[in-house]
Amino acid sequence: MSLKNQPNQPKENNFYETERLIIRPMSLDDGEFLLDLYNRPKFIQYIGDRHIKTVSDAENYIKNKFLPQFEKLGFGNYMVITKDENKKIGGVGIFEREGLDVVDIGFSLLEEFEGKGYAYEAAIKVKSIGMDEYGLKKLSAITAKDNFSSQKLIEKLGLKFKNHVTLPGEDEELRYYETE
Repeated sequence: MSLKNQPNQPKENNFYETERLIIRPMSLDDGEFLLDLYNRPKFIQYIGDRHIKTVSDAENYIKNKFLPQFEKLGFGNYMVITKDENKKIGGVGIFEREGLDVVDIGFSLLEEFEGKGYAYEAAIKVKSIGMDEYGLKKLSAITAKDNFSSQKLIEKLGLKFKNHVTLPGEDEELRYYETE
């Protein structure tokens, strides 16, 4: 799927819905939200410090990391928005990640929205998008060894623990999961 006619934004018709959520591609308009999410203590603890300190840094991260993958593959990192309040609550996506042979599903929510089933609802939808619309045969997931809530969610999505991995340029050994 080519996005050549919209080089700076994902295709607008890639909006998806679940019972309670709207899931749409991240865009440059999400910089302020990304700045907040990526600087939350839990995000830094479990996912890592992305060194995003300003809205401009966040917009550049979206422009340089997320949008090129949408352009190349058609899928990537999606904004998760509640239908009832139209509130941005997190991100979920399928990522091409250096050091992994299989694309990786990942998710992060603002803490105040955890424990309500939103992450599972969004992740199961994005998993189906990847597999049903883009023909992915396998998905992987990685998580910190002590991130037990993410491990439970990954397993609920049908991925099985395979081994431990360390990504290029990183020190932390992560738990690696894959679909069967």
